[in-house]
Amino acid sequence: MDKIRVVKLAGSSYEMGYAHGQRFHDEIHMFTEERVRLSQSGDWTGHNLSRAAVIALAEVCVAEHQAYAPDLMRELQGMADATGLSLAELVINNGFTDFIDVVYNLGDITVPAGAPPLVADNCTAFMVPPGRSANGNAFLGQTWDMHATATPYVILIQGEPVGAPEFLTFTITGCVGMIGMNSAGICVGINNLMATDGQIGVTWPFVVRKILQQNDIDAALECLTGAKLAGAHNYMLMDGQGRGYQVEAMSTSHHVEALADETITHTNHCLIQQNLDVARERPPESRSSSENRLRRARELLANDAVTVDDLMALTRDDVAICTRPKPPMHVESCGAAIMSPTSGDFWSVWGIPADNEYEHFII
Repeated sequence: MDKIRVVKLAGSSYEMGYAHGQRFHDEIHMFTEERVRLSQSGDWTGHNLSRAAVIALAEVCVAEHQAYAPDLMRELQGMADATGLSLAELVINNGFTDFIDVVYNLGDITVPAGAPPLVADNCTAFMVPPGRSANGNAFLGQTWDMHATATPYVILIQGEPVGAPEFLTFTITGCVGMIGMNSAGICVGINNLMATDGQIGVTWPFVVRKILQQNDIDAALECLTGAKLAGAHNYMLMDGQGRGYQVEAMSTSHHVEALADETITHTNHCLIQQNLDVARERPPESRSSSENRLRRARELLANDAVTVDDLMALTRDDVAICTRPKPPMHVESCGAAIMSPTSGDFWSVWGIPADNEYEHFII
């Protein structure tokens, strides 16, 4: 049984980034290089591009990140200085699944993109309102599924930034944050979508971390709805009172759904017609997986007294949800996180949830 590596980062934005980069120097190099290489491949993006062309696209995105979250870019600059990597390379590391939407749409405007046969995202996400849980606490959680090579890089950051709430975030080495909760009770999760309208913009981990800088749910929502998004993701947000939103967000279109009395689940295909209009078609196996996981998650959460044990069991479900790698995509559940913003409890597991034990944290 392997435990998740816990990393404590504190201080200014630059200091946190430098410490992160210094501790994981070699891992960040290896993971970044893999993601840059995959961004060049037509199997992932629909275009076969040179490394220089991919980096050039990312460099244009850097300016959008600077305008959106200058403090988080100071954190990324600290990481860049500690590792010797460029900001453009680290933007690809952080926002790979958004960045490939950008490459698909803008990588070579003279040649229509092909249909990429490979995808690596099978995340299953859920929000449980207070009235549907056994103890009256709200819950937000998900599996995080990616190409199996990503699992060794999974970490949990305990952040104590100057001038912002403390936070916990399930993430990977070199990435500022992916799934998390802060000391003000704001939590956020994501699952990937595939879009045809990728644009020069902000990638999703920076939206996640900006959300985790907020003290109320309305400000957190504005971080998302007011962003110029590079690619497509579904976001789930919740606060300590159990208020929540699901936002199915493409680069140029988004739909906000408030959490009401029913549990919300989502996987990796769009459910909103306006977003279907700009969604990229998934390979048949991936589409089937997404539909089966959504159906199964709804089955497992169709009761009025959901417990955290039920949610852990959902992430370990071997009927549809807990994914083990197999060709051609080699996707696996690299870990999972479950949060209760009403109580401050955070549970996380490294690697395939069915094989490892959850660990409990409190913020």
